[in-house]
Amino acid sequence: MKIALVGIGKIALDQHVPALAASPDWKLAATVSRNGSVPGVESFANLADMLAARPDIAAVSLCLPPVPRFEAAQAVLRAGRHLMLEKPPGATLAEVHHLADLARAQGVTIFATWHSRMAHGVAAAKAWLAGRSIRAGRITWREDVRKWHPGQDWIFEAGGMGVFDPGINALSILTEILPDPLRLTEAELDFPANRQAPIAARLGFAGGISADFDFRQQGPQTWDMEFSTDGGDLALRMGGNRLEIGGAHREGSDDIMGEYPALYARMAGLVREGRSDVDLSPMVLVADAFTLGRRNTVADFDFQRMG
Repeated sequence: MKIALVGIGKIALDQHVPALAASPDWKLAATVSRNGSVPGVESFANLADMLAARPDIAAVSLCLPPVPRFEAAQAVLRAGRHLMLEKPPGATLAEVHHLADLARAQGVTIFATWHSRMAHGVAAAKAWLAGRSIRAGRITWREDVRKWHPGQDWIFEAGGMGVFDPGINALSILTEILPDPLRLTEAELDFPANRQAPIAARLGFAGGISADFDFRQQGPQTWDMEFSTDGGDLALRMGGNRLEIGGAHREGSDDIMGEYPALYARMAGLVREGRSDVDLSPMVLVADAFTLGRRNTVADFDFQRMG
C-alpha cells in the first residue's frame, strides 16, 4: 500500500522513514514538507498539491506538531485517505473526537498512535499485572529536550505540551498495562518564566502511583516505571522495552527501535480490516493535569544556553 509522510523533521527521519523502508506492508510514495525530503521519494511543499496529484496514495501519516495538525488531518480524511497520527493525536480532545467522527463518516481508517505501547516489555507487563493488586507505583520519565527536540520552540508554546510530550508516552503505557483505570488526584507543573508549556511535572494518582516528568535531564536518560503488587515487584525500563520481575530481567532489551515498525504493521491491519483505533485515555490524563495542576514559575529556558 502506498503512503505519504507529512512533516519531515527529526522524528520522521529517525523513526518513520526507517520503519517504512523495512515494512512489508507499505511503500513510502511521497513526502510533504517545507523543510525536508527523503532521497528518491517524490516531495511536495504542501498537502493539497500532494492529495490532488497522487490519488493512488491510500494513506497519510502526519508527523506535524499537534497545533497545526488538525487542518491537515481534516484535509486527508475529506480526500478519502486513511490517516495515521503521531502522538499526541491533536492539540485538544475535541478536535480528535471530530476527526474520529469524520473518519467514520468517510469510511476510512484513523489510527491515533502511541508508540510506547509497542515497546518490547509492555504486553508481558500487562499480562503479569492482570489480576494483581497494585500497592504502589513510581514513574520516572526524565530526558534532555535539547537532545530529542533540538531548537524546536513549538514544544514550549501553547498547545506544544512541554514535558508532557514525552510524559504522555509514560501515560500511554500506564493506561495500557494497569488492570484498573487511572485517576489523577494532584499535579504540580513547573513553567519556565519565558515559556507557555511546562518543563517538569509531578503527578499523583489514586492508588498510590506517582510520576516525575522532567525535560532537563542531562547524561543518561531515565524512562522507568516500578510497581509493588500483592504478587511481587515489576519494573519496566528503557521506555517499556525492558521488563524486570522481582529485580530480574524477564523480557525485552534496551533497544528502543522496534516501536514504529509495530505501529505501521498495526496501521496496515486496521486498514485491511476496515477499523479505526482512537484511544484518548493518555491525553485525558494530560488535560486533567493542566486542570488540576498547581503552577510554579521556574528559571527561563533557552535551547542555546545550558542549565
